[in-house]
Amino acid sequence: MTPHTHDVVSRSNWAAPSGKPPLSSRMMRATWRGLPAKQHEVGWEPGLEVPGADGSLLRTDHYFPRTEGDFPTLLVRSPYGRGLPWSPLFGVLFAEQGFHVVLQSCRGTAGSGGRFDLWRNEAADGQATVSWLRKQPWFTGILGTIGPSYLGYVQWALALDPPPELKAMVVQVGLHDPHALFYEGGALRLENTLAVGVGMTYQHQGLMPLMRATLRLQRGLRKITTARPLRGAHVPALGEVPWLDGAMTHPDGDDPHWNGASVAEAAERSGVPTALVTGWHDALADQTLQQFARLRRSGCASSLLVGPWTHTSALQQGWPEVFAESLAWLRAHLCGDPSGLRPTPVRVHVGGENAWRDLDDWPPAAATDWLTTTVTTADWFPAANGSLGRQAPVESGPLASFRYDPDDPTPSVGGPLLSRRAGAQDNGALEARDDVLTFTSAPLTEPVDVLGPVSARLRIATDTGHADVFARLCEVDARGRSTNICDGLVRLRTTGQTPAEVTVPMNSTAHRFAAGHRIRLQVSGGAHPRYARSPGTGETPVEATRLLPVHLTLHTGSALRLPQGTP
Repeated sequence: MTPHTHDVVSRSNWAAPSGKPPLSSRMMRATWRGLPAKQHEVGWEPGLEVPGADGSLLRTDHYFPRTEGDFPTLLVRSPYGRGLPWSPLFGVLFAEQGFHVVLQSCRGTAGSGGRFDLWRNEAADGQATVSWLRKQPWFTGILGTIGPSYLGYVQWALALDPPPELKAMVVQVGLHDPHALFYEGGALRLENTLAVGVGMTYQHQGLMPLMRATLRLQRGLRKITTARPLRGAHVPALGEVPWLDGAMTHPDGDDPHWNGASVAEAAERSGVPTALVTGWHDALADQTLQQFARLRRSGCASSLLVGPWTHTSALQQGWPEVFAESLAWLRAHLCGDPSGLRPTPVRVHVGGENAWRDLDDWPPAAATDWLTTTVTTADWFPAANGSLGRQAPVESGPLASFRYDPDDPTPSVGGPLLSRRAGAQDNGALEARDDVLTFTSAPLTEPVDVLGPVSARLRIATDTGHADVFARLCEVDARGRSTNICDGLVRLRTTGQTPAEVTVPMNSTAHRFAAGHRIRLQVSGGAHPRYARSPGTGETPVEATRLLPVHLTLHTGSALRLPQGTP
């Protein structure tokens, strides 16, 4: 850790400005229900100019309790502007509860100087902002950070070399690895990549520019995502976005392009008490669970809340729970008031049961207090007749085949997207396609609890040697409706007709399959436009101009692997 000055300017001469928060923020605040009553009136000091690491001026708004006394400070750094929803969500709500809130626009956004370059300047600009804070008469030397998505990334960047004032972090649906935001299993997360491009490029410009850009993307989505080559197809909707082009054309995480992008190590060595929030259908859920694992290994104080949410609904429908969790953590570590903390580090929402469970760890240890169950990995085996059972097929050989045509790619339905189509959806129409295999259990005679990371071990042969494999866990209810629980995709390379064995990580879940319901494994060659389609030729999807259909054959020895609770 580099040395920092601990000197804080005397607070005795500070006169609170008379400004009120923006009317739009106050109106949005008035619509929220189920939140704690405000403890203080809120003042607003907008348009402050804070020197960044290179001298660029970073536009900053200051929210504060209009009450005599000393209060800790929260730093919120955003590339998405300082207006809605960040002003009411963080500036107003947390100042009402007794915090100074410094809401700052990252360089090159919303009036801040310099040029925005995804991830490259956040650590240095965060440190420069803390240096500025030390000179403010209202700063007590007690600092916390908070925020979602990229606002979480900037927290981890600051924690790479945490200033001594940093006493707590709250990372909500946040990331630590930009490469993993854009790629999964070697495949480009195309739809989410385009959504990130829209948000980063236009949200800080205001509501109308963002809406127009979003509408252009929606109208042109099919044309953009099926273009050959894919590279540059987004320009008519988004304009030239150099960092986006860079992300799309560097699929290898070891490429020097990504040097310094991941700030994962901050969770292992910062020692800053950190609360994490995600949802089972959050596009960054896997990164949040990795952060929690690193924090636990390092012995750092940490908590985890996982709700039934997507990336966006966590801060909408889930906001009462998320706000309460965040406020309790900050009060405990910045104000010395642990009364709002829950007794266990982990709280997860259990799908199917629609209930919350408190746990000592995630994934659960072999023996848990929840229902006195033991969590073990249980294999469920697909069979040639389309069934899914606990007994492996006696015969060896092919189970089923299908043809994936990249000119008519298997569509994506629900899942961890950054759009309104995210989350659990009816998979009926998808599973009726000829290019989707399904293997389904008999109706369950008793509930089955799945707690932890799900995966599929698949043995697959292809006729071209190049394919993607998408695997999904679904629940089929008593009416026959199939709903997605979790899923994943990997790029596959095969030689000849010999099947290759590949493990498809399908993220984690906490879900109860009810008695009478069935467990289903779904296998296909893609999920478009969620992922860029495999051209079948070995070319990268971004540069490919030729498409080649591929036949995929699933063989015995394949299994769905469930971390299953049993009495």
